[in-house]
Amino acid sequence: MLATARSVSHLEADERALFGEAEGAPAATNGYEVDGAMQGQEGLEMVTRASRARRPYALVFADMRMPPGWDGVETIERILQVTPRVELCICSAYSDYSWHEVIRRVGRPGLRLLRKPFDTYELLSVASELTDKWNRAHGPSQPSGTPPARSPR
Repeated sequence: MLATARSVSHLEADERALFGEAEGAPAATNGYEVDGAMQGQEGLEMVTRASRARRPYALVFADMRMPPGWDGVETIERILQVTPRVELCICSAYSDYSWHEVIRRVGRPGLRLLRKPFDTYELLSVASELTDKWNRAHGPSQPSGTPPARSPR
């Protein structure tokens, strides 16, 4: 939903072959550069590499549960140690913590939550709002709604 033209992984190709194209997926003309990680450790490695390359992520979407590794809260805590300026959004249908506990641990009172299942509009709205916020604070001057260099999930 966030990327327009990106290569299709073998897993995605197999999923499309089995289930077909996702219905209602918008044909976007603008998109974000999206990277994906299946586990928190992998996501942290990606954030660390991007930070070292001086191409920091503007936004990270993290699921609350990512078995068998770190959960979303631990992943975010570790990501913030590497890049404290990143915008964050947790995507989850449920949590093992109260929202107050998540906020206390992460230290971000304005932390966003997208409850699953979410629709395309909600996702695009949060992505636009948070990347605009990051661009205003840290990025190059860009028109509203224009994606930054990097907007991973």
